[in-house]
This record gives sequence, structure tokens and C-alpha cells, in this order.
Amino acid sequence: MQRDQLADFLRRRREAIRPAEVGIAEGPRRRTAGLRREEVAMLAGMSVDYVVRLEQGRSSQPSTQLLGALARALRLTDDERDHLFHLAGHQPPPADGVARLARAGLVRMLDLLGDTAALVVSDLGEVLAQNRTSLLLMGDHGRFTGDQRYLAYRWFTSPEARLIHPPSETARHARQLVADLRAVAGRRAGDPVVTGLIDRLSAASAEFRSLWASHEVGVKRADRKTLVHPRVGPILLDCETLVTPDLGQQLLVLTPADAESRERLDLLRVLGTEEFPAGAPVR
Repeated sequence: MQRDQLADFLRRRREAIRPAEVGIAEGPRRRTAGLRREEVAMLAGMSVDYVVRLEQGRSSQPSTQLLGALARALRLTDDERDHLFHLAGHQPPPADGVARLARAGLVRMLDLLGDTAALVVSDLGEVLAQNRTSLLLMGDHGRFTGDQRYLAYRWFTSPEARLIHPPSETARHARQLVADLRAVAGRRAGDPVVTGLIDRLSAASAEFRSLWASHEVGVKRADRKTLVHPRVGPILLDCETLVTPDLGQQLLVLTPADAESRERLDLLRVLGTEEFPAGAPVR
């Protein structure tokens, strides 16, 4: 761990970010160049004291999870993120691990979308970043670990994952999830991460095995779906999907499809955050 170099790098990256880039109002009396330490701590979900100790070169070695959170908070590029890991005494994540860190440009787009629900998802269906409205709609998907990180795995192994959709839509969503995973498997032929997930899903779910055997292929681009929220009821949403050039990550943007859904979404923003019990797929 190169403490002095790490401290200098973190300070300089913090000072280089304009508050508006991360959705923070600058205000007329603001004197700090870039972000304040407490703002970085808030964005990264860690204590201000730890951010201070990191910037002063007297912290313990940060975990890879903390480094990932800092990389997102500071909007680091892929090269800057790898440099951060090296300075902290860690190897950058392998190919699949790198894909699990949302790209800086996509995270900035989450900030710019404001009250529009949006999230960044990997090609395997792991939610990498969410904005506030997305959290209100479907809860924090970052809490999942292991295979539960993947939308398809939760859908076929956890019955409660389907509660977010009305029964009339569940069969269609199941087919779409499998068709999308089939397309990923074709692009990433021989990738042990993909083949391992498919093998474990096949062992865990007869429904998945049946749908997989049908060999349907379909990459999601746009969709209309209903999310059933426990506090405000069903919300009809249009979902637009933007993908990165390598197809490794997607930005999903969810907008209300009618006036009633818009009113329910506005009410949800007023009510505030309550953990959504299902944590279900949204693709």
C-alpha cells in the first residue's frame, strides 16, 4: 500500500470534481475546490473520518469494496480506478470484476437524470449503480451477494422475486431473462463466469432448464412493464436500454407510461425510502 501516493491521488481527484457533476448544488458561499470530504463520504457510503485518514496517509488498508465505492463516488475512469487499486495494495479486479464496477460515464448519467428512475446493469444482470428514484421503486439491489446478485438467478430460485410484477407478466419476463442470457452466452462463449452461472441455474430450476432448451435469443432494448410497489400500487413504466460499445453494461431508464403512473411515482418520491421486500428483476 502506497499511503502517500494514495492520499495525494484521492485529494487531487476530489478537488477536480465539480459538485454539479454529482448532483450537489454549489451555492454562493462555497469556497472548497471540488468536493468536500463529507460529500465524498456521503457518496461512497463511508465515514468522514475514514476519508480524512485516507487523505492524510494514516488509514488502514481499504478493502476492494471500499475502493469500488470510492471509484464510483469520485467518478474515476477505468484507468484511474485500476491505479487506485494498485496504490491501495490490491490487484485491480479481473475481467468480470471490472465489469461489476459501473462505468464513470454511466454513473454521471444517473446524476443527470435527476428524478427519472435509472440504474446501471451488467450484461449478466447485476445491478451496479442506482439513482434515488430507482431505489424508491425497487429497493437497494447492491445488498445482494453471491449468485443472488444476478437478476435471472433470483427470478428462478427465489419466489418472492416475482412479486414486483403482476402474475400476468411473469411468464413473459421469465422468457426475456433467459433469451437475454442466451445472447450473452453466445457473445462470451467459453467464459467460465457465464457457463458457471448457467450450470448453477440449470441445477436449481426446472423452469430455467425448460426455457434454456428452447434456445430463444433476444437482447432487451425497450420494454413496457408494470412494477407493483407495496406503498403506492402498480406503476406502468416504459424501459429504455442504452448499452456500452462492448455490450458489457447497460443504462436502464424507467419513465411512467401514463398519467396515473406518473402521479403514483410522484407520491412515492414524497413518501420517501422504504426497503422494497422483493428486490426483484426489472429488465
